[in-house]
Amino acid sequence: MAYLLGLEKASLSFALKCVLDKVSLGVEDGDCIGIVGRNGDGKTSLIRVLAGKIQPDSGRCIPVNNLRIGLVTQDDTLCGESCVRDVLFGTRPLYEWAKDIRARDVMGGLLRDIHPQALLKNLSGGQRRRVNLARVLMQSWDVLILDEPTNHLDMAGIRWLAFHLKQRFKQQKGALLVVTHDRWFLDDVCTRMWEVHDGRVEPFEGGFSAYILQRVERERVRDVTWERQQNKLRRELAWLARGARARATKPKFHVAQAKALAGAQAPERSSLTLNRMAATRLGKEVISFQGLSVSYPALSPHTPPHTVLNDITWSIGPGDRIGIVGDNGCGKTTLLQTMQIQHEHIPSALASATISGKVKIGKTVKRAFLSQHLSMLTPFEDECVRAVISRYSRRIMLDGVAKTPSDLLMDLGFEQSIVQKRIGSLSGGEKRRLALMLILLDEPNVIILDEPGNDLDVDMLAALEDMLNGWPGTLVVVTHDRYLMARTTDNQYVLSEGSLIHLAGGVEAYFDALDVREVSDDALCALWFSAPGTRDWEQAAGNGARGAAREALDVGAGGERGGASSGAVGAGARGANGADGANGARSSHGETPDGSTSASKSAAAKQAAAKPAVSHYQLKKQCASLERKMATAHKKIDALRLEMHEVAPSDFEALGKLQVQLDERLTELNSLEDEWLVLSEQLEG
Repeated sequence: MAYLLGLEKASLSFALKCVLDKVSLGVEDGDCIGIVGRNGDGKTSLIRVLAGKIQPDSGRCIPVNNLRIGLVTQDDTLCGESCVRDVLFGTRPLYEWAKDIRARDVMGGLLRDIHPQALLKNLSGGQRRRVNLARVLMQSWDVLILDEPTNHLDMAGIRWLAFHLKQRFKQQKGALLVVTHDRWFLDDVCTRMWEVHDGRVEPFEGGFSAYILQRVERERVRDVTWERQQNKLRRELAWLARGARARATKPKFHVAQAKALAGAQAPERSSLTLNRMAATRLGKEVISFQGLSVSYPALSPHTPPHTVLNDITWSIGPGDRIGIVGDNGCGKTTLLQTMQIQHEHIPSALASATISGKVKIGKTVKRAFLSQHLSMLTPFEDECVRAVISRYSRRIMLDGVAKTPSDLLMDLGFEQSIVQKRIGSLSGGEKRRLALMLILLDEPNVIILDEPGNDLDVDMLAALEDMLNGWPGTLVVVTHDRYLMARTTDNQYVLSEGSLIHLAGGVEAYFDALDVREVSDDALCALWFSAPGTRDWEQAAGNGARGAAREALDVGAGGERGGASSGAVGAGARGANGADGANGARSSHGETPDGSTSASKSAAAKQAAAKPAVSHYQLKKQCASLERKMATAHKKIDALRLEMHEVAPSDFEALGKLQVQLDERLTELNSLEDEWLVLSEQLEG
């Protein structure tokens, strides 16, 4: 494969910290590299050096001539009076980008809830980052470098991005470098891994799972080598004083402990045991909703109140471990906020909401809530960590083991020096870990977590999962991290259009529903590819993408409550006199003798020219959906075959039932493959 980019003995330091120490590495055509490491170890610095944004202190970065590098950073770089469509396409005429298959794919995957005429200044920070990611993905690059692209994406958006990148680089043309803490994404997309630590970059072959296996094996080999060195030195140490001999025994203990950790497999969480423990602390009733509805005031005179939760009846029992998924802005955080209602007390986040129905909280319930913004730490910003944790002197039980505050600090990856730091000076990841630790020390019996994995590296995510796995009590988690949800929850629900639906088939059932929805996005295409201010554009906005484009038209940028508090009215949505968009369009463009607008005729002609592209786009989306369904079918078939292999040969009844299921799955797979072949022929034709 052709060489594209690399470093030669590159070194980089900031203050007293060495980030890169004489690092040499290369990137070739076809590489899809995932970059991991602890927070602060230099992942972002590494990709900035490779992208040419900063120069190393010594050594050099060596790109091939005329190399095109696309970079998406974590910084919020977009702002101003420009609208979304201008940022993405500039002055390019409609007929040029209306038939761009990649542009249509990116808009459908990342910008469904963002109106094309919304102003950047009225979008949230997360929405602006998605627009920036879409802007870069629409272009062609030799090397694409993404820094935390999964931040601010919901589970469906992460899944779409993974599929898009796999399709983009499957021909092994160009290279991808991605920094992310999403382990499912790394496993699905990447074929190589780089681990950044202690000034070095260690390469690993394969995705995240292969990286973990190789990393454990390397650490085991290092421990064995170290033990052999200790054995050679034992005779030399024998004549030293007892204190020295005592010091020599301490590392041997750590070697044995490391071996045990490398060789042992973590036990599965016992749901039955945890439920029994939780029931003794909680009683039968925990949290229940009866006909709960929550709506927010209309943000403009022309829009109705925004209903987030609609007539939800739901009961959470002792020991339940629940995960909640859904699109960004569907109301997941609002649902968690309603779980904090107690008697007459309404959380401040719901102060402007209209709430109906009943929320019942059990008498023995002691709740703890970890918000995305870590508001629980705000009162302690000027205090040091030691002063805060000193208030918790007692031990708590986690997974059957008594833990002190010092033990929890070590489990969460804190160094001893952290206790001297002021809480306000901690990084985002450190604050999140500290907040979780304080919650555990407070010994609640119901924990409600809103995106607990934000700002945590992969090692800390694993530590978080281990803690939650052994915690007895009721757990409610909102997260877009599929690994974290799979490891810590037993039941998943999706919040969609105000309703809460149980996912009997887990997260995969949610994705199956998304596959059906993705096939039908004519309204989204019409909204983006019609000329602003025309009747076609207004009609597309009224039909809506995901049933909410009309609201997006009036509000602009949609968030948890349908938009920013100030509101964002699209430039084409209203006329100069504040009338509806259709009237505004007539006054702006003028009517032709037949009563239609010139802009409408022009847009209709351009849309007619773009129709073949729409057909091709739909075929591509349907093929992609079928490919995902075939992959799921293959997994189910493999699981059934494995289950048959484990059944006793004499158990004919069980084997017969499994064979019937297997035949059904094979028939389903054959049908999907036939359908895929037909669509592929149409796509190629």
